[in-house]
Amino acid sequence: MHSKQLYQEVILDHNKKPRNWGRLEAPSHQAEGLNPLCGDHIWLTVNVTDSRVDDIAVEGESCAICKASASMMTTNVKGKSVDEAEQLVNEFRGMATGSLEESQPNNLGRLKVFEGVKDLPSRVKCAILPWHTLHAALHAESSVSTEGANDPVPGS
Repeated sequence: MHSKQLYQEVILDHNKKPRNWGRLEAPSHQAEGLNPLCGDHIWLTVNVTDSRVDDIAVEGESCAICKASASMMTTNVKGKSVDEAEQLVNEFRGMATGSLEESQPNNLGRLKVFEGVKDLPSRVKCAILPWHTLHAALHAESSVSTEGANDPVPGS
């Protein structure tokens, strides 16, 4: 299957049936993510137990790319250590912005379906927002934006 077709199918599937959608009752970590340019606005709630992402949920109003990225992110970080989750955040950000070396070993697996987003500058922040928000939540930052000082895409 062509990568563009796979990308579209994954986006549609996760947009229609997002995994881990909702809000955890008493999260140990949480953050709000905002992409003012696109209008994506999400809330991420996380339970970390013994330095592991025990449970995670996301909800909000967002475009299909952001919702699919959030859905896949939650399924990929659940059960992982905080360090492994942070490593995925960095690898995903690098892949989406085109700074991740293709030859470098990484843990992205099925997340590589988002690789083509680096060729769509207006969509990079949509894909990165959930990851940016997870990073903020794990570092006890209550909210984060894709614009201004916290811009995850250098030079945009």
